[in-house]
Amino acid sequence: MKNAVLIVLAFALGGAAVWYLTGNEETPAPAAQAGGARGGFAGGGFGAGQGQPPLVVARPATRDQRYDTVEALGTAQANESVTISAKVTDTVRRVNFEDGDYVEAGAVLVELTNQEEEALLAEARANLDDAENELRRLEDLSARGLAAVSQLDVARSRTAAQRARFNTVVARLRDRVIQAPFSGLLGFRQVSPGTLMTPNATITSIDDISTIKLDFTVPETFLGVVAPGAKIIAQSASYPDREFEGTVRTVGSRIDPVTRAITVRAHVANADRALRPGMLLTVHVVMAERVALVVSEGSVFQVQNRAYVYVVDVDHVARQRQIEIGGRDFGIVEVLSGVEEGELVVTEGIVKLRDGIPVRLAGRDPEVSERSDSRDTADAANARS
Repeated sequence: MKNAVLIVLAFALGGAAVWYLTGNEETPAPAAQAGGARGGFAGGGFGAGQGQPPLVVARPATRDQRYDTVEALGTAQANESVTISAKVTDTVRRVNFEDGDYVEAGAVLVELTNQEEEALLAEARANLDDAENELRRLEDLSARGLAAVSQLDVARSRTAAQRARFNTVVARLRDRVIQAPFSGLLGFRQVSPGTLMTPNATITSIDDISTIKLDFTVPETFLGVVAPGAKIIAQSASYPDREFEGTVRTVGSRIDPVTRAITVRAHVANADRALRPGMLLTVHVVMAERVALVVSEGSVFQVQNRAYVYVVDVDHVARQRQIEIGGRDFGIVEVLSGVEEGELVVTEGIVKLRDGIPVRLAGRDPEVSERSDSRDTADAANARS
């Protein structure tokens, strides 16, 4: 009886093992099916298990004006610059300006006390009027033969002397009115009402900065290409996104025997008064102009001695492309070959990319994100089934 029970149990266990093995061969495991669903895009794309394609910023390659230049450093100077001072010793009566004012030529800046000169002027005016009246009377008498010629000559001399005296007093009065010699920007005020002014004491400074004189040096090897009339482009650290255009006006007459460089002066229009005297500017003297294909400098990355960019095709797939580059300046790289005009080149997000993966374009195609979301949802549904 006991042996019969053992035989029945052995047959039962054997049947269960056969059923288990044949069932596994006929029906794929759910884990295998889920793994097949997670296979994703060809070429290592992004599915439900790996998240959305990376978000990047791309800009089309464009053609722009480029220049062959000579680079130098220059110092800005005012077109005209003087320190305003008094010519006489007297007390300041009135100050008519504030620090940093822009004034026109002839504007009265400071008035000195002038009571004594005004009294002398009134006296000189009275004496001149008397001498002129006497001269007219004698000229009338001389015309009728009633006055001697010597008397007429004395009257003329006296009139001339009184007129000279009057002009002297007027000049002394003008010295007590300090005016702007030209239109320009004033510096800090150095005087106040009541200040005792002496000759050569500083009142303020004035700079005409409507045009900036830009002095810089270039090696003597460029003497043949840097000539009056050449175009220059200047940049300042204060305005990193702005270019100032000017023209070479003068090339120095001497070459420095120590540095073997020559000084060049250019004029730069400064209507908005952005540039100030003393500023350091980077100067590019333009030798030739051309139109070239350019991309952002941030788009280019190096692998050994080769340059590459990522180009986004019509299917929103990033393709690594080797390019040949020309000059670099102002954050722009000239592309000689490898990219065509209008192709989308990735400018931000390069570190997240590799050749052949899908991408989403920030701010350009909202449907890309929706297609990626739908694709991820479908993949997730297949994995769950």
